[in-house]
Amino acid sequence: MNKKKTSKKVASKAAQTLSDPNASKIKKSLAASAMAQADKSKQTGKDMEQKASAVLQSDKYSDETKEFAASVLSQSNKDR
Repeated sequence: MNKKKTSKKVASKAAQTLSDPNASKIKKSLAASAMAQADKSKQTGKDMEQKASAVLQSDKYSDETKEFAASVLSQSNKDR
């Protein structure tokens, strides 16, 4: 079990993103995952790990989207 959790700064940005009608689907998905992990008992699922990894490897996403992706990946299952 991963004991990391989303920082308050990232969780705040994620909350703003979720209420932004112009935010992309992938950005909202990563933001929702980051928000869910503000509680230590949650960790990233396999599908979300793959999405987050793809975002980090691409040049087409914003720095904030990549920040959510990095947060989500840092809370992934290390045994996977």
